[in-house]
Amino acid sequence: MRIEAPPIASFPARMGSIAQRVGRPGLSPREPGQSTLGELGDMTKAKIEYIKTDALIPYARNSRTHSEQQVAQIAASIREFGFTNPVLIDAENGIIAGHGRVMAAQKLGRKDVPCLRLDHLTDAQKRAYVIADNKLALNAGWDDEMLRIELDELKAVDFDLSLIGFDDDELRDIFNGSDETGSESLSENYSRKITAPIYEITGEKPKTGDLYNDEKTLLLKAEIEQADLPDDVKRFLTLAADRHTVFNFKNIAEFYAHSDIETQQLMEQSALVIVDFDKAIENGFVKLASGMMKQVKAIKNDQ
Repeated sequence: MRIEAPPIASFPARMGSIAQRVGRPGLSPREPGQSTLGELGDMTKAKIEYIKTDALIPYARNSRTHSEQQVAQIAASIREFGFTNPVLIDAENGIIAGHGRVMAAQKLGRKDVPCLRLDHLTDAQKRAYVIADNKLALNAGWDDEMLRIELDELKAVDFDLSLIGFDDDELRDIFNGSDETGSESLSENYSRKITAPIYEITGEKPKTGDLYNDEKTLLLKAEIEQADLPDDVKRFLTLAADRHTVFNFKNIAEFYAHSDIETQQLMEQSALVIVDFDKAIENGFVKLASGMMKQVKAIKNDQ
């Protein structure tokens, strides 16, 4: 059966519509039953093609990553809701958008997946859309109150919220809400989009003694050393005393700009400077900040 849907644009039909083309590599035996949808770009018709997953070619330079956990989430979503979002491909079965969906389909043992062929795009447009398809979705935000209402009602009917994509910590934060501090909430402060600074030489390289002030730390350590305490307690308090060292991050940034590669890498690992937020997340510094935020919330709730 052939199902026609109204076109999404009033452009004239392209000669030799892709709905009439045959002989595409990787098409499954389900081709005769394919349906047509409103097409993208300058074409008036699009055809859903069921193509074998092993005939689809991942984009070698795809910058979007998919962890095993996320692929499992997509697979669970497909199992629950069906394959609602076709994979976007080019004329040679190269994947433009939907790498994660294909991986999830393979995990589920599916032999073919619904695909939409975008053979009207130029090579530059295809490369750009691989990025745009992911980035444009990330630019959206959430109406927190409306999201909480929707999730509350889904929870009330025992719907499995793990299928939606939020992890347990995120769901807990959503249901608990966020405490306001001034005009912004704590969660907004920690989730605000930030841009990595560029460290450039602007003056003389500071001396290491100008990078920090440890006067209070040294005084406290001296008191600890003189105290009549067990050695393990002294060691613990001595380590804790380092928290009183004050860093001059303006001088640290200047010192970093003057330093060699090895020193810069060690400073990054120590979180004295951050030039790569992905590495910062990997090293746990962002997770640490999130943990601090939760502790502050807990303290406020106890008051």
